[in-house]
Amino acid sequence: MTNIAILVGRIARDPETRTTQGGTTVTTISLVTDRPARDKEGKTYKDENGYTAKDSEFHRVTCFNGLGQNVAKYCSKGQLVSLEGRIHYTQWNDQDGNKRYGCEILADKVDFLSRPNRSDNQDAPPIDED
Repeated sequence: MTNIAILVGRIARDPETRTTQGGTTVTTISLVTDRPARDKEGKTYKDENGYTAKDSEFHRVTCFNGLGQNVAKYCSKGQLVSLEGRIHYTQWNDQDGNKRYGCEILADKVDFLSRPNRSDNQDAPPIDED
């Protein structure tokens, strides 16, 4: 049996990091992926600017320990990343006793496909510079 998720997308907001009482670093990001939008007949269509219309999905991604520290340190909103992990479902009761469900990706690997959009990196050389 296999549970593997592979996503390529942009980080929707800056990473959020916390440390558990046991000392584990937990960093969460929201990753947005796009796919062509389809009309009622199942065909793709153009938006008002002439581009193929897109439907976006947001994925909650959780990174632990060293991976979480690196993501927190080197990633920022708008950055393109590729990640591998597994799909994890949770269930809990809210304070009113209603059952709630959640889904997230527990990341095992995150590859940075573009530089962060941080202003403190403006003096960094281009990626393809010799």
